[in-house]
Amino acid sequence: MSEPGTPTFDQLRIFLAVVETGSFAGAGRRLNRATSVISYGIANLEAQLGLSLFERQGTRKPRLTVAGQAVLAEARSIGQGVDGLRAKVRGLLQGLEAQVDLAVDVMLPSAWLGEALRAFYEEFPTVALNLHVEALGAVTALVLQRKAVIGISGPLAADMPGIENVIVGSVPLIPVASPDHPLAKEDALHPGMGRDHVQLVLTDRSPLSEGRDFAVVSPHTWRLADLGAKRALLREGIGWGNMPKPMVEDDLRTGKLVKLAMPDETGVSYRMSGIYRSDSPPGPAAAWLLERFVKVGQERQGEIRA
Repeated sequence: MSEPGTPTFDQLRIFLAVVETGSFAGAGRRLNRATSVISYGIANLEAQLGLSLFERQGTRKPRLTVAGQAVLAEARSIGQGVDGLRAKVRGLLQGLEAQVDLAVDVMLPSAWLGEALRAFYEEFPTVALNLHVEALGAVTALVLQRKAVIGISGPLAADMPGIENVIVGSVPLIPVASPDHPLAKEDALHPGMGRDHVQLVLTDRSPLSEGRDFAVVSPHTWRLADLGAKRALLREGIGWGNMPKPMVEDDLRTGKLVKLAMPDETGVSYRMSGIYRSDSPPGPAAAWLLERFVKVGQERQGEIRA
């Protein structure tokens, strides 16, 4: 059995163009080549691999063979890898950024943010920073819209097409209420009691998170786009809600809020990830900052365990 040859990237690019446009002529228009050149490129690719990639009989449009379908996944992976490499090099050739646009989730502990940005300022004193603080899907939306080159996002960005992510850490969310709230006054809470009271829920205006809720159990909700406002309402005794533990530690210590011992609480963690567009990797300064967030998250993770 003979070994397959090594196809060129240009041959793979022609193959992908035919698949994506649905015709040899369409691939020619996309790549600005004659249809005969596209046909020749596919023939050479098939000869290199020793496989027929397209059906030749009984079809007017190119249709992938079983072998062609198997090769397609690998070709796409190679194409994405080369595109990522070119984008990365393009950023390096452009040199150090004049400004880094950063979007962070409101759930990110302020200590993590402060430590990472202080180190960034010391490392890159000439690079300006534009900081956006958003909730839920709004962080990913800013990155997708190129209004932020990197983001520190919650779990909603995990499976978003076109987004690369790296784990930064997770923040425990704990159910809290004012000591005057009915749930706080109960001697013992029973499963499902949270459903009988208003739950304050963080929300945002991004369509990316539309119809998706995080740790919502009550049918009676007040929805707020500001985490600080949610904390203030909780302290006033208006409803109960899940809050990031680092943000309410002082309130728990002073008695302005109490942790609710809900028997059906499953220990919710809000995972934080560093994200960027697959086709626009961060430049040197932004990449350094992203790595710093990962380091800070790893070092601080144990400090906030519930």
